[in-house]
Amino acid sequence: MKKVGIIGTGAIAGIHAASIRAIKNAELVAVCSSSPDRAKEAEAKFGVKAYSDIQAFLTHPDLDIICICTASGRHLEPALAAAKAGKHLIIEKPIEVTLARADQLIEACQVHGVKLSVIFQNRFSSDYQKLKSAVDAGLFGKLLMGNAYVNWFRNEEYYSKSDWKGTIEVDGGGALINQGIHTIDLLLDLMGEVSSLFGQVKTVYHQIEGEDLGVAIVNFKNGATGNITSSTALYPGLPERIEIFGSKGSAILEGGKITHWEIKGSETKLEESRVFSSSGAADPMAISGILHQLQWAEFIDSLENEGEYSVDGTTARRSLELIRGLYLSSKRQSIVNFPFEE
Repeated sequence: MKKVGIIGTGAIAGIHAASIRAIKNAELVAVCSSSPDRAKEAEAKFGVKAYSDIQAFLTHPDLDIICICTASGRHLEPALAAAKAGKHLIIEKPIEVTLARADQLIEACQVHGVKLSVIFQNRFSSDYQKLKSAVDAGLFGKLLMGNAYVNWFRNEEYYSKSDWKGTIEVDGGGALINQGIHTIDLLLDLMGEVSSLFGQVKTVYHQIEGEDLGVAIVNFKNGATGNITSSTALYPGLPERIEIFGSKGSAILEGGKITHWEIKGSETKLEESRVFSSSGAADPMAISGILHQLQWAEFIDSLENEGEYSVDGTTARRSLELIRGLYLSSKRQSIVNFPFEE
């Protein structure tokens, strides 16, 4: 039985708490919030011991895993403290908001010998795994193009009621690094590493520092190309979509479900999805927690059996690197080659 503590007690922490409680070999034993008042509220909400001091929290008896659910640009400091205390880490996406902070976090986990995973739960849907297996097996032939579209919408209250969403320092930007990163992670998992891109970001609808519209043309190291769009300004918000085109066929994953599948010489048959998550196209809390639960179960199994798990720190860094490269390209108004210096 692995004992888990959560740092950060906002909305996403509730999904993690439910996921932990659904797993037979995990137990939520403590939470940590940003102030004594919030800790008191969290104790009532989660039904476990709550702290407002991180060092006191880290001394809670028998803690094995720390889940970090703070704002994106506030992952590093609690992660460093937890790693130093010998606690394994599972962190909400993105891993951090700059490559330097991400690298510092990854290095700390290596130095202290703790495992690090980052939440990219959409990898665990049955339809995505079917698509991933087909791509890896070469069923679509040589990959020619891979596109990711996250044409979502958020109302004004989504940003106005938050002190960090859409800010450069704490959110890292806007629609790409907060919303688009999940689908970008899947695209990279399917298409492989990026060689170069040209991108542009704009703020066209919301009163925020970061972008609410971003686009890019991407070149992959395997010779394929692709397009990325990500937005929180496109009413009413459409399900996220990945398109994969190869020399032998193509597939589309939309809202976590395969909606198109065609391979030359094969009978096309779309089966009912077994495990998928609802799209957050218009409502960030419309997602179910089943995929989080699956990622949690895999991570805990890797700790108990010294096995592999899907998303470590280096893997999670790739989507951040692409987005940071896109921001840099927009700033320079030029192509960015990978790797690059920020």
